[in-house]
Amino acid sequence: MSVAKSTEGPQGAVAIKLDLMSPPESAKKLENKDSTFLDESPSESPGSKKTKGITGFQALVHLVKGNMGTGILGLPLAVKNAGILMGPLSLLVMGFVACHCMHLLVKCAQRFCKRLNKPFMDYGDTVMHGLEANPSAWLRNHAHWGRHIVSFFLIVTQLGFCCVYIVFLADNLKQVVEAVNSTTNNCHSNETVILTPTMDSRLYMLSFLPFLVLLVLIRNLRILTIFSMLANISMLVSLVIITQYISQEIPDPSRLPLVASWKTYPLFFGTAIFSFESIGVVLPLENKMKDARHFPAILSLGLSIITALYIGIGALGYLRFGDDIKASISLNLPNCLLAILIPRLDLVLALVGSVSSSALALIIPPLLEVTTFYSEGMSPLTIFKDALISILGFVGFVVGTYQALEELLKSEDSLPFSNSTTFIQ
Repeated sequence: MSVAKSTEGPQGAVAIKLDLMSPPESAKKLENKDSTFLDESPSESPGSKKTKGITGFQALVHLVKGNMGTGILGLPLAVKNAGILMGPLSLLVMGFVACHCMHLLVKCAQRFCKRLNKPFMDYGDTVMHGLEANPSAWLRNHAHWGRHIVSFFLIVTQLGFCCVYIVFLADNLKQVVEAVNSTTNNCHSNETVILTPTMDSRLYMLSFLPFLVLLVLIRNLRILTIFSMLANISMLVSLVIITQYISQEIPDPSRLPLVASWKTYPLFFGTAIFSFESIGVVLPLENKMKDARHFPAILSLGLSIITALYIGIGALGYLRFGDDIKASISLNLPNCLLAILIPRLDLVLALVGSVSSSALALIIPPLLEVTTFYSEGMSPLTIFKDALISILGFVGFVVGTYQALEELLKSEDSLPFSNSTTFIQ
């Protein structure tokens, strides 16, 4: 507020002029200030263009990287748990449903940004505001628990992903180092296996720590695009090598069951939903884009690419190795050194996927759509669709978790030595 004095007339009357800033302008400046604090590139309103931020291609790179990881190597065994026909079809349906739930999450976040005039809305805040808009007084009074629940599942999911990645990477590096130092290079199938004590895998994990600490200090998505692109290229080269090998001698597929036992299907569900792991990065990517209006198309394109890769690797791996498929398809590749990776990697993936990924990717987004748009009027078909997806996700959560835990307990007594490497002589 500025005050100006002026003298008018011969009487010397003093007029005081007040220059008040209008409330909208003040709110706009405050909004821009908060937005700049949250992100170096301001996001003034959903769907608006920003002067800074990531491009559509950069968002696509991050989205693909956010999905493609260790889970894809366990998909051939997941297809075995579902059947050569049921597995690929289930992956296709699961990819479509996961993509649909991500779109629901983005739509609800954008709606609350418009309602509350906020530039940014993360997963937890979106769920909290969704519960606040619910007709139930009890849910409104406990809306903050929605944010806490989402934060808990996000932490569990990301911890599970990181633990699997670090252990998997350490054991594979251990395998490569010891294969180079080994003098054995004969890989015929009729040779004996000798367990040789080697360096503890935890030392390899510890060696990654300085690099991981430096990497997590980078919070700018535009800079991280370089690392995501390098990771995608490395993963693509690896998948091309694997595909080239497994597609050479595919036996008669008629020997494989079209539909596997229902008892193993929950393990397929857990591993598959673990693989569609990008639900936690969807809103951050949408919020950091220069033009968020293009994000729905980028999301659909990215999930289409991922689903096609998952179906191809999962089906080809099972067709090539059949019942001999391992927890990770990398264990089926020819190598004189068969390193012991994560004990029952398939069960670890299934457990993490069933516990937290199913809640974040399948259960919460449909319920969030109901709480967000119910007061505005929703068709019974939409409510039925959302309820069906959430119920199926909850069933997968319960049955998948139980089955994975049961199998882990059964295999606990039969785990091999953790610090030994099998040399073939």
